[in-house]
Amino acid sequence: MEAPFSAMPQRILSSTGAARPPLLRLLIILTLLTLAVALWYLTRYSLRDEAGVHWHPPAEARCDLHAAPCTARLGQGITLRLAIESDGPIRALERLPLEVRLAGISADSARVDFVGRDMEMGLHRFPLEAMGGGVFRGEGQVAICTEAVMPWRAKVVVDTPQGRLGSWFDFEVARR
Repeated sequence: MEAPFSAMPQRILSSTGAARPPLLRLLIILTLLTLAVALWYLTRYSLRDEAGVHWHPPAEARCDLHAAPCTARLGQGITLRLAIESDGPIRALERLPLEVRLAGISADSARVDFVGRDMEMGLHRFPLEAMGGGVFRGEGQVAICTEAVMPWRAKVVVDTPQGRLGSWFDFEVARR
């Protein structure tokens, strides 16, 4: 006579979960990785906080922030100008004095975000201090990269009574 339960395989899940089949473990790991990637993407998107910004292209197709300020027209006689004051070319990890000048409208705040154009480099956000008369100043810096020449984008966002307005200016930083 056979024992009714003694011949049952021992691969039944125990209360500690120690006998989980390998496929189940793999599915659990893949699910957790998928959730982590989704959470990272959602966090990155919400931190960039660009959903409510009305973007305007730069006034000049090719402006050189290394040499002179760049300007954008934000509509209805509103202009935005970004200047990065550096002695010579813009370099990675150097503190860069930033100045945003806004004409044609008042603004409560301004910020400059440096983002990699071709490579994810993280969020480098620099809020600027209001100096009065539409002038905002602060400091920022671009991160170092393994590439010999890294293409960057400076995104400028201002909070105005008409909503959040912004423009962008592209530049490159050569590694020393």
